[in-house]
Amino acid sequence: MGEVEGVLQGHRDGHGFLIPDDGSSDVYLPPQEVHAVMHGDRLRVRVMRLDKRGRPEGKVLEILERKKRPIIGRLLLESGVWLVAPEDRRMGQDILVPKNGIANATAGQVVAVELTEPPTLYSQPVGRVVEVLGEIDDPGMEIEIAVRKYDVPHSFSAATLAQAAKLPDRLRAADLKQRVDLRDVPLVTIDGEDARDFDDAVYCEPYKQGRGKQAVEGWRLLVAIADVSHYVKPGDALDEDAYERATSVYFPRRVIPMLPEKLSNGLCSLNPGEDRLCMVCDMLVTKDGSVTAYQFYPAVMHSHARFTYNEVAAILGNTHGPEAAKRKPLVGHLVHLHEVFRALLAERQRRGAIDFETTETQIVCDDNGRIERIVPRTRNDAHRLIEEAMLAANVCAADFIATHKHSSLYRVHEGPTPEKRAALQAYLRALGLGLSVSDDPHPREFQSLAQATKGRPDAAQIHTMLLRSMQQAIYTGTNSGHFGLAYPAYTHFTSPIRRYPDLLVHRVIKALLGEKRYLLDAHKMTAAKVEKRPGRPAPPDPAKARNEAERWEVVGAHCSANERRADEASRDVEAWLKCRFMRDRLGEEFAGTVSSVASFGLFVQLSELYVEGLVHISELGGEYYHFDEVRQELRGERTGIRYAVGTKVRVQVSRVDLDGRKIDFRLVKEVDPGRAAAKQAAERAGRKKASATRPARGDAAREPLSAVEALDEVRRVDRAVKQQRKAAVEANPVRAAKQAAKRASKSAAKSAAKSAAHSDTRKTSGKTAAKAASRGTKRR
Repeated sequence: MGEVEGVLQGHRDGHGFLIPDDGSSDVYLPPQEVHAVMHGDRLRVRVMRLDKRGRPEGKVLEILERKKRPIIGRLLLESGVWLVAPEDRRMGQDILVPKNGIANATAGQVVAVELTEPPTLYSQPVGRVVEVLGEIDDPGMEIEIAVRKYDVPHSFSAATLAQAAKLPDRLRAADLKQRVDLRDVPLVTIDGEDARDFDDAVYCEPYKQGRGKQAVEGWRLLVAIADVSHYVKPGDALDEDAYERATSVYFPRRVIPMLPEKLSNGLCSLNPGEDRLCMVCDMLVTKDGSVTAYQFYPAVMHSHARFTYNEVAAILGNTHGPEAAKRKPLVGHLVHLHEVFRALLAERQRRGAIDFETTETQIVCDDNGRIERIVPRTRNDAHRLIEEAMLAANVCAADFIATHKHSSLYRVHEGPTPEKRAALQAYLRALGLGLSVSDDPHPREFQSLAQATKGRPDAAQIHTMLLRSMQQAIYTGTNSGHFGLAYPAYTHFTSPIRRYPDLLVHRVIKALLGEKRYLLDAHKMTAAKVEKRPGRPAPPDPAKARNEAERWEVVGAHCSANERRADEASRDVEAWLKCRFMRDRLGEEFAGTVSSVASFGLFVQLSELYVEGLVHISELGGEYYHFDEVRQELRGERTGIRYAVGTKVRVQVSRVDLDGRKIDFRLVKEVDPGRAAAKQAAERAGRKKASATRPARGDAAREPLSAVEALDEVRRVDRAVKQQRKAAVEANPVRAAKQAAKRASKSAAKSAAKSAAHSDTRKTSGKTAAKAASRGTKRR
């Protein structure tokens, strides 16, 4: 019980949580304590007690700092009063706007409002409109809202744009100095159909060293990556904007790049037919998939072709087909790439790297930016080929830096925490699989579990639990290995156009090649401290970074936080689009699969549309459901019906909340198997009867059935229907028990009704007798 400082995280229900700076447990703040503050404010709080849930509950002592960024919301006019309803429901309360502060906005438009008076215990916050974004239904409005809601930098500074404008349009002779000339090597890019920037190119050729039994055979694999570090220098305006963003943000039909378009789509993009500067990882890969040697060097290249994944997959599937005929000079090189891919994939399996089969989806939008359809993104050998080549280059980069004992950023993915490991072990024991993970698990154990349960009906549920038991990958200056990929050291080297950590790794490698050391810029330590996330340790404070190792930790925390911010903004836009997509399908029924289970209901993903929504527990029927946290399922107390991850259900779209980004489903009772069988039997009987009365082909018309024959046919069909219904009920014990209970309930209801009627009759006769006696007394 003491005083703590931290950042307020509001809740749409009116209360909030203080996320302490020191990494201690979050402090619950009841609604009356957050009325004078808003989401994002820095506070000092005194812990007063533990609430009924065992959470520390606090009282606000002081507001240390107000969040200064504008708030995005809808401008409304209610009873003559202008106000803005924040898009982020965590803000907790509407913002009053005086009539002279609405600028040129109109009611219903989306605006950015700046606070002029903060909230108090007795008054709402007051603000003024500083930007009008437009109408809520304007194409792309959901993206404009998201970038401001999550504070994503979306416009470059004037200094950055001026510096980018001064860059040359083509390579100069001075740019080629001290570079290996690879322009005659047929390097090619392989990307998606909608890719606009190409930051990696590949080439492969067979390799043989030695003679006889001592000969070593394999391949020489070249991975060429755009040399962004040649243009973006430390301390420049370009570098400052790139560090602030730390990553490109990808939305449906729009990208907010880390670098200006002149670099991201021009000078640094490995466009076909253009000379480009690059950093090359040159590797020797043996037949068993081991990388026995590698080297890094700056080079100049000339992309010989721009391939798409589907095109490469078609060529590899048929090297004599029409697609291959169009690219005949390069088909042999693609075949060599496929050979080295299979060797690297075999080594990946021996290493025990985790490879879950998950379904990724792609949103296809129309010209207005609305969802036209959602389709599964299929991964073919071309996707895996590029993935394995990039993994090999990233591992070589990490090994090169670690061998030279130089500070850098590593991509770290640690194994399960003790709590998550214990929860996973309990879950596997509850399933009775006879499989589990050790107290110090290896990735191979997870991969073995995935393979052993691949064909089970609940495989999706098991794989989901395996995924959730692992931690999130982060950037850090301390190498702790990559658990999921089973690498002792791993970093990001292959995407410097869209990721700042890759740019830093390029700078470190270049410095090492020149026998120098790369030191981080001091201006990067002036960045704002990263906010602590619930359940995570406290991030490093930039002001307290005293040595090089601590500076790399600060930069790693900054890049990790901005990566999460980009993911959250992208998910927010996708959620809005999906809600808008489902709003036109209210009342429709769909088949789905339970994707997650919580104490308050089921999250169901629709099989056809790949949209997820909630079936609240109140929609599951009129009985009490127990939430089994170990098995991750809801179980009915009376019927024993269980809903777990992977359960197939049928739902109806009942509610869509655009503002809250939520879709609610209602569980639809499955069709009675007995009724379904009876209906099918009746349909078959009808078809037989129709065929019996129709003329046969090539024969004279048959005589119609007599009345006796028709009656016999009806009786036969009726008996068949009853037998099939009875068999279907007996085959389902739960349904049989339900029907028995229903019959018993009806019987009890009839008995009760008869008793009540008999009792009412006796009461009526008694009342009649009493009235008669009373009249007789009066007469007397």
